Amino acid sequence: MTFGFSRDDSGKFLAAYVAKGVIPKDPFQSLDRDGVGGLVHIAVTKGRATNPKLKLGVCGEHGGDPASIEFFHREGLDYVSCSPYRVPVARLAAARAALE
Repeated sequence: MTFGFSRDDSGKFLAAYVAKGVIPKDPFQSLDRDGVGGLVHIAVTKGRATNPKLKLGVCGEHGGDPASIEFFHREGLDYVSCSPYRVPVARLAAARAALE
């Protein structure tokens, strides 16, 4: 837990935080690249240094967010997983990231 926000409780204040610019986006929808992304980078780097064959991935709403998928691809994650309704968008974003 990076921000310390509970998905259940954040509905009371998260929209106001985004509206006032405290945070740029809903962190449950799109990855915070500086904070959480930095932790992902550390995990990938240190994990693969220990075991180069380590399979790494992410599941949840970030696995269906095109911007997050592009970031995960650049970081070298092996897979993303998301809810069924987000699969078409996730597949398109993964293909686009692989081509770029």
